Amino acid sequence: MQGFRTELENPLVQKDIIELEKKIRLFREGQLHEEKFRSLRLARGVYGQRQPGVQMIRIKLPYGRMTVQQLYRISDVSDNYATGNLHITTRQDIQLHYVSLERTPELWAELEKDSVTLREACGNTVRNVTGSAMAGVDPEEPFDVTPYAHATFEYFLRNPICQDMGRKFKMAFSSSEKDSAFAFMHDIGFVPKVRFENGEEVRGFKVVLGGGLGSQPHIAEYVTDFMHEDLIIPFAESVIRVFDRYGERAKRNKARLKYLIQDIGKEAFLELAENERLALKNKIYKINRHIAFTEPEGNLLSVPEISNPAKYERWLKTNIFEQKQKGFVSIGIRVQNGDIKTPIARKFAQLVLDAAGDDIRLTNSQGIMLRFVKVENLPYVFEKLNELGLAEPGFESVIDITSCPGTDTCNLGISNSTGITRELERVIAAEYPELIYNKDITIKISGCINACGQHAMAAIGFHGSSMKIGKMVAPALQVLLGGGPTGDGGGVASEKIVKVPSKRGPQILRTLLNDYFDNRNDGELYNAYYTRQGKIYFYDLLNPIAKSDDITPDDFIDWEHTEAYKPAIGIGECASVMIDLVATLLFEAEERIDWSREALEAAEYADSIYHSYTGFVNSAKALLVAEGIKTNTQAGIIRDFDSTFVETKKIALPTSFHDLVYQMNQQEPGKEFATYYFQQSELFNLQLKDYRNLQLA
Repeated sequence: MQGFRTELENPLVQKDIIELEKKIRLFREGQLHEEKFRSLRLARGVYGQRQPGVQMIRIKLPYGRMTVQQLYRISDVSDNYATGNLHITTRQDIQLHYVSLERTPELWAELEKDSVTLREACGNTVRNVTGSAMAGVDPEEPFDVTPYAHATFEYFLRNPICQDMGRKFKMAFSSSEKDSAFAFMHDIGFVPKVRFENGEEVRGFKVVLGGGLGSQPHIAEYVTDFMHEDLIIPFAESVIRVFDRYGERAKRNKARLKYLIQDIGKEAFLELAENERLALKNKIYKINRHIAFTEPEGNLLSVPEISNPAKYERWLKTNIFEQKQKGFVSIGIRVQNGDIKTPIARKFAQLVLDAAGDDIRLTNSQGIMLRFVKVENLPYVFEKLNELGLAEPGFESVIDITSCPGTDTCNLGISNSTGITRELERVIAAEYPELIYNKDITIKISGCINACGQHAMAAIGFHGSSMKIGKMVAPALQVLLGGGPTGDGGGVASEKIVKVPSKRGPQILRTLLNDYFDNRNDGELYNAYYTRQGKIYFYDLLNPIAKSDDITPDDFIDWEHTEAYKPAIGIGECASVMIDLVATLLFEAEERIDWSREALEAAEYADSIYHSYTGFVNSAKALLVAEGIKTNTQAGIIRDFDSTFVETKKIALPTSFHDLVYQMNQQEPGKEFATYYFQQSELFNLQLKDYRNLQLA
């Protein structure tokens, strides 16, 4: 693979891209271990697909915001390097599929020309910071959370404290207590609040902690009803530092923040976080509140004759949202399966230039929010969207089903989620057309238990599975009911009811909807109905559909397939796999120490200290791995290194390893301590490499 030169101005971006190219070359030459390479590329948004030899590229768009120029750039990149399709995710990212590994550095360089990054879109990092798509225009918001979400994104991007955690970490900002960003299902969730002190407005946030979906959903726990705006980023940094040190690293299914909090308790966790404050780079962090929006010109666009008046009226009722800015509305756009082809994307971008603000927002339901449209231009915008197939009524209604790519491209997909989505939407449109006005019943589908399609927080959820029937295996759907936001800043996880062959998904949906319409009380919402009837009621209702007495050959063929179903699950890459190779760990430690030196020379003392700390831990981990000792947490590594090497005098240190390492959170981050700590980490690494060489000799 020949090298390339990027013309990018940001030296950090240049370094990232050049490093990725170098590591790809080393990997291809057999000089870089596969698992180490996987960790590195995941942190740069490069994710192995189900299909061998190609990659999925995840583009990180903080809180789903994108300019017209960025949309043009991403479309060009998809045409040149991928398939000409843009896939919108529930985390407000865009994914490109079927990309050659060797071309990923060049692809990244092209994206960065318009400030679009791949950095930390995957892997054990702080993932995309998500936010309400109506933030800044929501009539119910206390204030615009956009600047706070943006500052959080910028602060943790490339931050040393979150480059190789035990697992991924997610944050969200909702615009109001309605919690449209689903703060309750995030590691940290923020909901804006306002107080008045001495007659002046003071901004802050309600904060929740430790939420998550996956195989064991957990609703985030309450921390405070009001945290001052200057404290939210320092608080998040403290939380991440504790998670990095004490979080599980070996057992991936127990490596999320929610499990650490469950293990030690919320109060003990918050006490550990408070103890980190002294070592923080910033004890308070003032956020620039002002992010400018580009409103469209005041001209009235030509008013066309409406081609489909009935559809237009439905669209006005279901897809239009009044903004707090007088005279403007936002338009919700349904995007089936989150997929939009680049020719459509480019025409849509031109429409944004003509009739909306240059502030496109992707939604966590895989749609698009078009903002700052003048009310009088709605007929024009409808006609243009309708020409593009983007004016379907029922935005975020029952018919607007959320789904992940499933077995189309994902290693972890068990059964098809995109085909069943299209079928269920067809059933609703044909048999329950009035449900385009119902935004209470949400339907979400994932290809596996990991909840990328958010099935665990849906009124009606499905996740891909399989079931053995006789000697054969059929694609299946696990049915879940009763989940979603409660509308008061909280949420409820859906409950598993029954597993059925995938081809019976439409029958399940019809049964659920008909039962609800026949038996609900006046004005009773779906989740209230589910709670009143109870889980056993719904098991009894659906279980006859799950029985295999009347199994047919079609039940063994997945949606939009022709061949018999074969269960095939690859190795998941939602986060990097732990590397138990001594030489690689020592190399990693040396690399972190080099980063510490660079940060020290740049007077980034807090960053230097954290890199040195990671150098200490990785060096110690290497020798523990060589002894066959478990290295599940960083705190455990520090403890076990003392008992295995220091107390037995195999390694001579001037003090305990515990006391040596934990100086990092007992000192203000200044030049003198950062220099001392770096030198100690470097000496420790050299000492352990000498010890390892003697072992091997």
